[in-house]
Amino acid sequence: MIFYEEPVGEEEVIRRNMELSKRTDFTVTDVDALPEEERAEIIDGQIFLFASPKVVHQKLVMKLGSKLDAYIAGRGGPCQVFAAPLDVYLNNDSRTRVEPDVFVICDPSKVHEDACYGAPDLVIEVVSMSTKRRDYGLKMLKYRTAGVREYWVVDPYQKNVTVYWFEDESENCQYAFDEEIAFHMFPELNVCMKELLGDV
Repeated sequence: MIFYEEPVGEEEVIRRNMELSKRTDFTVTDVDALPEEERAEIIDGQIFLFASPKVVHQKLVMKLGSKLDAYIAGRGGPCQVFAAPLDVYLNNDSRTRVEPDVFVICDPSKVHEDACYGAPDLVIEVVSMSTKRRDYGLKMLKYRTAGVREYWVVDPYQKNVTVYWFEDESENCQYAFDEEIAFHMFPELNVCMKELLGDV
């Protein structure tokens, strides 16, 4: 007989994150002590658990990562593309460690065997119901202050993409899923979420 345990749903993760929000004195040691199957990140001493990702989330992460990787590989240079789960010590301290869905680092000294240390140049987060407030709020602020240059929030529920260009925030813009979007860092590279998703 095969034992199957239903993944923890988003509503339960939201509830547990509300409980955890009562404390802001956690460190990465506390995250590492969680059960092996429990994915979490920590921001300013507060732990946030992840729910299991949906198919649309994973498809967007894979397609965006592949598109960026192919483009960067074709151009050469020091930039590298990564995807979750991979730890990023955003401020090089023990109180903040995140797992961006897709990110690009152009400084090879930040890439180590176990994790990345320092702010990526480009970050893409794909929204889920349990991460939405964090992606648009706390993480946006953390990425901006840490030195991320470009930040995308891809929302498959609202079918839009918010692009933050922290080097000139007058260029921040929101796009629909059926629009072509150019990266500020890589202006020759355009993506359309509707085309990436196909029939999903």
